[in-house]
Amino acid sequence: MSKGMTLFGYWRSSAAYRVRIGLNLKQLNYESISVHLVRNGGEQHAPQYHELNTSELVPVLVDGDVQLNQSLTILQYLDETYPGNLLIPELSPLRYQALAMAQDIAMEIHPLNNLRVLQYLERELSHGQEIKIDWLHYWMNQGFSALEEKLAKHRKVNGDRIYSLTNSPSIVDICLVPQVYNAHRFNVDMAPFPLINSIVEACNRLPAFIEAMPENQADAEV
Repeated sequence: MSKGMTLFGYWRSSAAYRVRIGLNLKQLNYESISVHLVRNGGEQHAPQYHELNTSELVPVLVDGDVQLNQSLTILQYLDETYPGNLLIPELSPLRYQALAMAQDIAMEIHPLNNLRVLQYLERELSHGQEIKIDWLHYWMNQGFSALEEKLAKHRKVNGDRIYSLTNSPSIVDICLVPQVYNAHRFNVDMAPFPLINSIVEACNRLPAFIEAMPENQADAEV
């Protein structure tokens, strides 16, 4: 078990949510430090946090002398440093399929509904709430539609799975659950995505996912 690992995050951050799930699945001990993304203009912009991550985003994982941002890199680091309960399948082509699907979510869907994007739409482009919601729904539906089709094709070749690609949670599920959480938060209609819904339901029955849920964090505001 790791000692002294620290995760800087925020209860509603999808990226920090991913890392919490990964740490829980690997049964690693860590201290969680909240960086409130809204209070006082956003604590991520404070000089002390800027020094930690000049991108001024969460999460950041500190493990001894190692200091990392970017959730997918953190998950890969955890796999390579603490090899129990692997999050990324070892064997190709499954390994690369998993990484590609995780990137579909983390790099294609999530950035378009990130807090700083929504703040830019509102503050710099003067768009109201209705336009922001339309924006969110459009891009999430685009991403989920493609992902649902990819998951269905994988099942046709490889048979049914409880989770996205395998019968144990992988990096795909770790990225998918927070993204669907966001979709529910903004009232995206998830009915067209039954496969995604079944995967998320299976994940959210596991203690590692339950403990990582935003509302179960010490800094949650519900």
